[in-house]
Amino acid sequence: MNSFGMKLRFSTFGESHGKALGCLLDGVPAGLSIDEEYIQSELDRRKPGKSEFETARKEADKVEILSGVFEGKSTGTPIAMVIYNTNQKSRDYTNIKDVFRPGHADFTYFHKYGIRDYRGGGRSSARETAARVAAGAIAKLMLQELGVTVLSGISEVAGIHSENFDYEHAKNSIIYALDKDKEEAQKEAILKAKNEHDSVGGVSRVVIKGAPIGLGQPLYYKLDGVLADAMMGINAVKAVEIGDGVLSSKVHGSQNNDQIRAKGFESNHSGGILGGISNGEDIVLNVYFKPTPSIFKEQHTVTTENEEVDFSLKGRHDPCVAVRGTVVCESMAALVIADMLLLNMGSTMDGVLKYYN
Repeated sequence: MNSFGMKLRFSTFGESHGKALGCLLDGVPAGLSIDEEYIQSELDRRKPGKSEFETARKEADKVEILSGVFEGKSTGTPIAMVIYNTNQKSRDYTNIKDVFRPGHADFTYFHKYGIRDYRGGGRSSARETAARVAAGAIAKLMLQELGVTVLSGISEVAGIHSENFDYEHAKNSIIYALDKDKEEAQKEAILKAKNEHDSVGGVSRVVIKGAPIGLGQPLYYKLDGVLADAMMGINAVKAVEIGDGVLSSKVHGSQNNDQIRAKGFESNHSGGILGGISNGEDIVLNVYFKPTPSIFKEQHTVTTENEEVDFSLKGRHDPCVAVRGTVVCESMAALVIADMLLLNMGSTMDGVLKYYN
């Protein structure tokens, strides 16, 4: 499936080395101010080729709105956006035309569909996430109207953990580092792996501020479940935590419970979600990215005919996919929250009556 969401639903199309990629966003209420400069600025945060910490592929990632917007406002009809590919180098992949890359999805895509698009991974490439960021930018414009913000940054690279989470610093960091005291060590780890023709993993920390109590549709469209689904659908993500996540399995209930007083919760181990429903606290996620599988070391693999070979990959790839991936995490979180806000409007008769009265 290439679609996501219920009330606010988007679909993406396109391949890494195709003519273009894009998205169709349906369910945006009419009358939302569509700031095209803001949408472009979000794509600029994710686009490749900005620094030595990213792939050398340079794409303008210029977004073009095709429908659903008139005189700067959403019309209530589907918003279609397209981003043209301008810097493909498909010839870099001719040496793997019939060779599977270890750790990459080309193995499973080929065995599922029987068709091999070897040019940068085709549909399975993280290039597709540019379309998600475009859709997410519109979701963020919706959230801004309601005082909800989504922030993120890199909290870990190659096992180097952040001790402080400064989201304002992350905005100005070339690797979106949350901890300025750990940033240089994290940069060095990325460049060291790059110079050794290898890659490193990382962790994106996402926080959603201002979300009201009541978001989430139990039992089978819980807020934490859908957020986890959204994050796990991002290329190279292998794990997601809500709140304390794994740590909550190692403590007693008396330590993990968020006790409550008249002014609110005394802690936030739950990450802002109880029973699949937002509780008014900050919603906190940790999203774990594996090392980029596209590396330049010689590796063992097989061909499409199952013949064993050793090969070395060519091309342009991120030494740490988590860096640009954190922008995608923000976008997907925004799409989920916007969808949940629209769904929540009809949760009670009071809500229905307020609208129709």
